[in-house]
Amino acid sequence: MPRVKRGTVRRANRKKLAKLTKGFFLTKSKLYRSMKEAADKAGVYAFRDRRRRKRDFRHLWILRISAAARSHTLTYSQFIHGLKILGVALDRKMLAEMAVKDQAAFADLAGRVKQTVNSQQPTVES
Repeated sequence: MPRVKRGTVRRANRKKLAKLTKGFFLTKSKLYRSMKEAADKAGVYAFRDRRRRKRDFRHLWILRISAAARSHTLTYSQFIHGLKILGVALDRKMLAEMAVKDQAAFADLAGRVKQTVNSQQPTVES
């Protein structure tokens, strides 16, 4: 079998790996084995966190909507239920933006939801 030295190919692969790990701590950006391990691990984290980001943003939006709804004496679940009854088709991202940036519109929406929820509740007879 003929001998293969792979001079330029090896150097190109290492340069590509060094570019990926530029700025990493200590040997993770200097030594080949450490660079390779760090780049592999970074790829795993990036893949995982692209999916995680979607969860984190939904969680943030729900927290913001909940806080704004509570300032209008509604719970988050009552607020969302009232929106469904009213037929309002705003997603959580837009509702959270309204709660933060357009509080007057959110207050109007919360007032309409409160009326709807109160009219839907059955009266308790003893």
